[in-house]
Order: sequence, then structure tokens, then C-alpha cells
Amino acid sequence: MKKFLLSIYLTLSLSSFAQDSIAINFANTINVEDLKEHLYVLATDSLEGRETGEKGQKLAADYIARHFEKIGIPPYNGETYYQEFPLLNQTLENSSLTINKELAFLEDYYTSPFYGSTALEFESIQCIGFGIDEMDCSDYRTIDVKDKVVLIFTIDLLGDKEKSKIAAIETIDWEYQLEKAYQHGAKAVFFVDENVKSKLKRYSAYFTKEKRNVFIEGAKFKLPFAFIDAEDLKNTLVISAKKLLKKVNRCKYPVYKVKGSFSTEVKENLLQGENVLGYLEGSDLKEELLVITAHYDHLGIHDGVIHNGADDDGSGTVAVLELAEAFAKAKAAGNGPRRSILFMPVAGEEMGLLGSSYYAENPVFPLENTIADLNIDMIGRMDENHEGNPDYVYLIGADKLSTELHQISEDANTYYTQLELDYTFNDPEDPNRFYYRSDHYNFAKNNIPVIFYFNGVHADYHKATDTVEKIHFGKIAAISKLIFHTAWQLVNQDKRIEVDVKSDFKNNRR
Repeated sequence: MKKFLLSIYLTLSLSSFAQDSIAINFANTINVEDLKEHLYVLATDSLEGRETGEKGQKLAADYIARHFEKIGIPPYNGETYYQEFPLLNQTLENSSLTINKELAFLEDYYTSPFYGSTALEFESIQCIGFGIDEMDCSDYRTIDVKDKVVLIFTIDLLGDKEKSKIAAIETIDWEYQLEKAYQHGAKAVFFVDENVKSKLKRYSAYFTKEKRNVFIEGAKFKLPFAFIDAEDLKNTLVISAKKLLKKVNRCKYPVYKVKGSFSTEVKENLLQGENVLGYLEGSDLKEELLVITAHYDHLGIHDGVIHNGADDDGSGTVAVLELAEAFAKAKAAGNGPRRSILFMPVAGEEMGLLGSSYYAENPVFPLENTIADLNIDMIGRMDENHEGNPDYVYLIGADKLSTELHQISEDANTYYTQLELDYTFNDPEDPNRFYYRSDHYNFAKNNIPVIFYFNGVHADYHKATDTVEKIHFGKIAAISKLIFHTAWQLVNQDKRIEVDVKSDFKNNRR
């Protein structure tokens, strides 16, 4: 009997070991040479920074699609690798704002073209504090904003003492505030920000640049808005923002009589972006789907300078290409996944997670069949907290919806890669709010478990100096292997991972 039991034990152990060996063999096909080959194409000047809707983005999409075809991963629908989405391109050509006196655009205030052209006049401004629902006494049930111009403060005006009194406020969610103000009949919103002038010194070109959003009829921002410098508010309302803030803290919301006008002239035209979808069909559990994402777009050309985005997010994109090839080789060798895998480099991330948002709203496979999204964004550099230590990765979101997903990730690292898993940005109180700032978010908000793999920001973030020669390819390879082993377990285990956690993140992105 003992010999029989020992025989069973050895058989099971050897079977488990063999399966692990298979996973290791295919994970090891992910290599530095292939990663370099891909990135030196995607982050080259000839792709002009891969701005969504422009030639470089389409060249990158073509390169990715041809790679999928070469390695034997079919199009998601058997016909094309592209999920196209329409883009509304908006350029702000002129703007003027008067509140008792004329304010200078890009000096005293800034705005964006999202709401289109507008022209309005107003005779009063209604203060409502820090934004509705942030404080018990700041609520549209007690403050009537119908047909009024609304004034909202940002967190920048609060000192440490005031911040401690209003712990719920981390940052003003301006998109949410615009929507709420629109729902209650306001006709414009002005945000008061003490850092307007410093922001304009650094980013003035950004506010005159074209803006793009997924085009859905009637879905543009519905209210005109602007960010006004706090010191200019003092000059226009003859009261300082700090004094007005004291009234707001006491739940007093004055209405100021003013002579005001606000206008913008916006030029609009339609463009198109593309997500690239390679579909590896599973076997007995093929109706269930794992999605692996990275955004392949970047910032394009600014002031004649190409922003190649080698780390952001060329690094994540080449990781997806190598992961796709590893799983394709496994399937060709008879070790294909039980569940299906959608390898989906998306566009439009830099413009507001547009490509992944479009997919989530127009999924080609049912979201209820999607077990998880593994999202990769910036894994080729080191931040200042890990200088000289490439063997780390920030993980965000793994435990927010599924404790099982978190444990699978931890086990994969323990058994195979032994990286330092840093959960600093996984804290819901982290002010960087990275959980909301990459494409996994559009899956998480649909109750689909996610892991966001990230290396943190660095001095070249969103600059023309984010170039290939600064990339640590060994780091990309190591993190890609961690992702491979996590994905391997997710697609091959008997039961689908369970969603058993209610996320402690707020359900808004900004």
C-alpha cells in the first residue's frame, strides 16, 4: 500500500514538474534580442511619435498586425486585426474671458476645446466650494446653479491645516464636476487654481494643441469651462481667493454680481484610430478570455521635435509582442491555452484611454466572459526610488477585485522570477492615482480583475528624451516572464478566477 501511494505521489509530482517545465521553456523564448528588434522599429523617428490618428500610429499598427500574422496569431474576427474607432480632432483657435476685466488667455486662464465653440455672457457667478458631494454642506440640493456660471476651488488653494479638515478631498475631479453641473442646469464652470501661471509656463503649448476624443454624437463635454488663476480672481471679484475660501469652509456660498463674457472658437474634423487585436483561441474553455494590453501610441511631434516614447509605452508594446509569440509557440507545440487570449495593443491612451474605453464600450468578445486584463505600461526604465535596481516592478490593482488573482501573481513571482513586487501605488490613498491612468482601468470599472505592471515615472517621462538607448531590455524581459507565468496559470487552471472583492478605489478616473 505504501509503495502504491508513493507511486501516485511521484506520478503527480512529476506531472506537475513537467507542466512547470513546459511553462518555463516557453517563457524563456522571451528574449532581449527580440525586444530590441521590435522597439528599434516602434520608437524610431520614422514613426513620428505614434500619435493617434496620424501616419506614425498607423505604421505602428501595421507593424504589430504583421507580427501577429507572422507568428501565427489570427485576426480577432478572421478578417482584420483592427478595431477602428472614430476620433474628433479639435483645435482651439481663439478664446476670450472677461470677469469685470479682460483676462489674458494662457496667462491668467486656460481652457480646452473639448466643448466646442461657445459664446456666452453672464451677470453673476455662483460659488459652490470644492465641488459637489465633497462636503456635506456643498450639495446641489441646497445650491441652485440653474442657468448660472459656477465657481469651484481646487485642492491647490488649501493649506495643510485646511486639508486635514477636509480629508475626503484629494483632488478636484473636474470631468465629474462638469457633468454634475451640467445635470443641474449650469451654463459654465470656472475652476480657481493658484497654480495656473506656473502650469502655463511649463505646458502652454499643450493648451493650444489639438485635442482628440472618441467621437460619439452628442457625447462631447457639454459645458464650457476654464481654469482661472487665483490672484486674478482677487483682481476681478475684488476679494482674494483665500478670503473667499474661508466663506466656503463655513458653507457660505456667495453669488457675485459681475460683468462677464466667455467665448471660444474651435475648429473640428474627424480622424480614426485603431486598436490591434490578435486572438489566440483556447481549447476546452475557449469561451472564456484573458486580455493582455499595452498602448502603442505616444505624443507625436511637438514644436518640430519627435517624442518617440520608447518607455511610454514602447516597452509595454514589445512585451505584448513577445508574450504573443511565446503563447503562439506553445500552442503550435501542442501546449495551447485552455482559455482564449486576446493580445490587444491599443491606441489613444495618451488622449484619455480612448482605445481601451472604446473596446470596453464596444467589446468584440463579451465582457462577462473576460476573466482578467493584464496591462503593461512603462516597464523599461527605473524610477528614482529604485536607481541601480532593475529587478522590481510596481503592481497596481491585483487585489482590488480578486484575491485569487493577487495570489496567482505572487506565486508566479515566487516560483519563477523573484522580482521585487512594489505595491506603493496600489494604495487607494496614493496621490498619483495611477490606478486610473492606464488602460486596465476601463476593464476594472466593468468589474473585471486587472493587474497593471509599471516601473514608475522618470526624468524623461513625456519628453523627447524618452529614447531607446536608455531602455533596460533585461528588465522588460524579466517582467514579461512574470506576466507570462501569471497568464499561463490564469488560462490553464480548472476554474475561472473568482471576483470576490469590492474595490476600495472610487469609481472615477481623475
